[in-house]
Amino acid sequence: MELTPCQSRAIEVLKGRQNVFITGEAGTGKSFLIHRYLLRYAPKAPILASTGAAAVLVGGRTFHSFFSLGILEGGKQRVIERAVRNGKLLKRLREIDEIIIDEISMLPGVVLDTAEEIARVARESDEPWGGIRIVAVGDFAQLPPVTARGEYRDWAFCHPVWHKSQFEVVGLQTPVRFIDSDFYSALNLIRLGRFSESTKQLLNSRQNSEVPKDITHLYPWRKMVESFNRDRLQEITEPVQKIPSIYSGQARAVEALKKQAPVPEVLELKEGAYVMLQQNDPRGRWVNGSTGWIRDIGEEKITIELVNGKVIRLMKASFSLVDAEGEIIAEVVNFPLRLAYATTIHKSQGQTFDRAVIYLKGLWEPGQAYVALSRLRSSQGLFLPEWNVASFRVDRDVARFYQEIQGLSAAAPPL
Repeated sequence: MELTPCQSRAIEVLKGRQNVFITGEAGTGKSFLIHRYLLRYAPKAPILASTGAAAVLVGGRTFHSFFSLGILEGGKQRVIERAVRNGKLLKRLREIDEIIIDEISMLPGVVLDTAEEIARVARESDEPWGGIRIVAVGDFAQLPPVTARGEYRDWAFCHPVWHKSQFEVVGLQTPVRFIDSDFYSALNLIRLGRFSESTKQLLNSRQNSEVPKDITHLYPWRKMVESFNRDRLQEITEPVQKIPSIYSGQARAVEALKKQAPVPEVLELKEGAYVMLQQNDPRGRWVNGSTGWIRDIGEEKITIELVNGKVIRLMKASFSLVDAEGEIIAEVVNFPLRLAYATTIHKSQGQTFDRAVIYLKGLWEPGQAYVALSRLRSSQGLFLPEWNVASFRVDRDVARFYQEIQGLSAAAPPL
């Protein structure tokens, strides 16, 4: 896959030594850009994810484990005191030159602030991050940082550490997911809280369309997803086939992997079931989120007819849990599949759908509606049972942040 002009300019910035913040709308190729950069220019740079599930998918480590943060018990200073007594952490931080932080929008600011001070103390340097080069990737207009229920949204860009890091902004604007320019334009308005009359008309036009039988439904609640998938599978008269996941590794790590891997402990499938692929194909035949129907289930491979008509034979894949040192401590092997009748909006982040039924009523998080809609390639694949403007929430701090960095992008015109 070729780089877009924006991505090519971004690579030139990444080849420098300054700290970089890569941002842009959904579907502009942020993840692809980073993987291309790591492959060609920084193969030893650790990629740190905001959550365990994300770390398993990208083959990286969590930000918390890499910096030995735990759950920040005892407060910032106690965490730093414990960290600087950790010989392995000190060695790790003194040996690296660069860190990639994936989905930085989901990291609370206090976490970033604590890690930055640990890096300075460990490397005995007053430079930001002790001189470690930071490449941060993400879109703050999507899902917010994970905090305890009821706490304020602790955006990383609101902390002094963000300004101290002096990030050069790299904005990607060339869409690689979308095939509908009107839909893409509407999404860009929705992303930062602008709601035009044409956007309302577009959404209204997708309300009364007849919904195909086998299509992914995006719900805000996990229980709704589990119930819908279970009911639809039971409608198929073929016998259920149970395929257990094979785990190996340290006992505690295996238990953690069971919660974080994109495959269940036992995969329950039937011939004819509508399923979703859980990872990208290196050869480009499908992407994370591609859907289709199971035509045959074998011990070593499953035959799937994709929605686009292509027939593929899917082999088992492995997903690993990696410790702070980058060593694999647990692994699971199974077919990278799950039922596709329904999924949560939260789990859909990072996936691409050709079509979906999206429930946009009763949403509570800023960015939820934008994340859901931006999974689709075009408005023709969108089916809306109902929606209301109240669900299109945008955090004011986020909108202000992107207004402030307009014109600062090194890779594109103003965001």
